[in-house]
Amino acid sequence: MAYSPSQPNSEPIHAAAVSAAVAKLYDTYPFPPEPLLDEPPPGYNWRWNWLAAYSACLGSKPERESVRILDAGCGTGVGTEYLVHLNPQAQVTGIDLSAGALAVARERCQRSGASRVAFHQLSLFDADQLAGEFDLINCVGVLHHTADPIRGIQALARKLAPGGLMHCFVYSELGRWEVKLMQEAIALLQADQRGDYRDGVQVGRQLFAALPPTNRLVQREQERWSLENQRDENFADMYVHPQEIDYNISTLFELIDASGLEFLGFSNPRSWDLAALLGQNADLLARAQALPERERYRLIELLNPEAIAHYEFFLGRSPLPKFTWDADADLLAAIPERHPCMDGWDSRCLFNDDYQIVNLTELEWKFLKGCDGNLTRTIEQLCSEVALPLDQVRSLWQRHLILLTPGQKKDGQK
Repeated sequence: MAYSPSQPNSEPIHAAAVSAAVAKLYDTYPFPPEPLLDEPPPGYNWRWNWLAAYSACLGSKPERESVRILDAGCGTGVGTEYLVHLNPQAQVTGIDLSAGALAVARERCQRSGASRVAFHQLSLFDADQLAGEFDLINCVGVLHHTADPIRGIQALARKLAPGGLMHCFVYSELGRWEVKLMQEAIALLQADQRGDYRDGVQVGRQLFAALPPTNRLVQREQERWSLENQRDENFADMYVHPQEIDYNISTLFELIDASGLEFLGFSNPRSWDLAALLGQNADLLARAQALPERERYRLIELLNPEAIAHYEFFLGRSPLPKFTWDADADLLAAIPERHPCMDGWDSRCLFNDDYQIVNLTELEWKFLKGCDGNLTRTIEQLCSEVALPLDQVRSLWQRHLILLTPGQKKDGQK
């Protein structure tokens, strides 16, 4: 029986065979294939920074930095390495099916000094074998390669601590339509050689070379994937993977609802901006904004399918205290710190957490200087030294340039 994401209690009998085939692929082509370094990796990804991710989801800095992090389906440890280096007080665990990928992950982390990590050869379904709970679970590009994603996300959800976050990434069927066609074409041509992944890569590369440049599959490959697919590891992961389930908004939220966790939002919000699509027609934009949340998301992927090749999102387990900082009194009492994910500081022109260029005004720059390493002074105190209007302080938070810790309110304030 073919697995459908809409079958929450489905547990295909071929699950063990699927896991073995997936492990064989990544033993053949360890993934991701990024080079090993003898120093911490360059750059950052805010989704792997506990402080930044918590603030983005809930609006405030978390109370603790000494957290436990699980990289579920860690592969060759590219994300795991970042999780260790970006969270200096955290203990990190990585699990993966592939012994070959784990060997690379161990070497990668050892060489770069990412020592606070333990690796285990386990599937997502076996996460219950790990001791304790985790404050942050990272599961990127994994669930859609299992025989039963719902059982996988439920296994991870059981390991998420109260107040914890889970970051997930799964494929979209609309943005990967051409990829699915090529996957099937390669499988047909491989015939009884399916499962020979080196042969699959060879067949796939021959196909792309033989098809005319006007072919839709060739054009999509050239415009979106070809640079990364120069590496056989990437090409194999995309085109000869033995198991892939792609989603649309409806089936995605079936998966999310089955987890029992709260949806906290997409972690690539610029891809879900209605105004960017319909902003030139006020009537259409108003109609779209009046739709329920999930219907708004569905409308966006229908209107802009090529841009939605995947879904990346955060889930959380209550209690999840959320801060919007709408009240001036709350904002004035908050303690601000400079956001940990920015590049180019302390220049007035820098890259923010999403690698977008930010040009600070003189007052914003002076205020951020006051936030650098700040642990005690409130916004009210800093604004008395730097005359930055409160709305602009709020804008710094909205643009992910500062983190905020709730402060003590004055007597008489509710």
